[in-house]
Amino acid sequence: MAVAEQKETTNAKHEPKVLLELEGIKKYYPIKGGILQRKQGDVKAVENVSLKLFEGESLGVVGESGCGKSTLGKAVLGLEELTEGKIVFQDTEIQDLKRREKLKFVKEMQMIFQDPFASLNPRQRIGHALEEVFTMQTDMSAKEKRKAVIDLLVEVGLKEEHFYKYPHEFSGGQRQRIGIARAIALNPSFVICDEAVSALDVSVQAQVLKLLKTLQEKYQLSYLFISHDLGVVRYFCDRVLVMYLGNTVELGTVADLFNKPLHPYTQALLSAIPRPSVNAKRKRVRLQGDLPNPANPPSGCPFHTRCPIAAEKCSSEKPAWVEYEPNHFAACHFAGQPIQ
Repeated sequence: MAVAEQKETTNAKHEPKVLLELEGIKKYYPIKGGILQRKQGDVKAVENVSLKLFEGESLGVVGESGCGKSTLGKAVLGLEELTEGKIVFQDTEIQDLKRREKLKFVKEMQMIFQDPFASLNPRQRIGHALEEVFTMQTDMSAKEKRKAVIDLLVEVGLKEEHFYKYPHEFSGGQRQRIGIARAIALNPSFVICDEAVSALDVSVQAQVLKLLKTLQEKYQLSYLFISHDLGVVRYFCDRVLVMYLGNTVELGTVADLFNKPLHPYTQALLSAIPRPSVNAKRKRVRLQGDLPNPANPPSGCPFHTRCPIAAEKCSSEKPAWVEYEPNHFAACHFAGQPIQ
């Protein structure tokens, strides 16, 4: 084999494989009014989101409440019907598949919710709740299902005797471990973590994040990690997507985004992260005004009404999604300009 051919083969082996690709994802909720309940407009929860998620990767999605993070996650799983766009999972376009055709992807795509207690039946023992996963998706015998559930509980740091307990008998951290057990029960390749640790104490957060990391390494999981806590995202994720008013405004590796943010909104978010040392100084960027109404978003750049460096063209011309550095994208007319 020639040297050039050998080098090309080696590089191909290290190129990450795309597990999930989103193209032009939009999710609008119709606004109806009047006696006849006619459509009067749309709430634009997610506006033209495109991205790729690689195998074994943790991709963080951050932004203020109401920016469309959770709606994006639900749309990917089919819990919300798309208004427009394409979802390609494992090289298959899945958004328009019929119910029966989608079933084979159910095992591969799972979700960990923010409030596991709300997703558990308070009258059902935990073991029986987890057994339902195998009842619906496998042909296991009763004995096999019980063993599989007990193995799951041990896998996530619980004990065999927890099989017979009810949800109210567990702490918040233990209930989240149950949620994780249910998500990995069918050995998926892709898991959405929707604010999975935001309701937990800091010490418990660390334990759950460590568990998620361990499971990722063991089962080669890919995570879409939705969070408002940038400190957690910095520790847990490989890349970060920043959303504002349903739009993507920046995407990059954790190192690039935290050390050299391009978008003024990202700079404002990072300035709000608490410093561990009282002597560490950072200028706090305080955004003026409230998040605009997604039913009537601003023209041009969606962030221009609150942006400290906005110019006249920001209000009339929407910035393009540009790769300013390798794997570092942003949508801003003045990308990379620091806020004074």
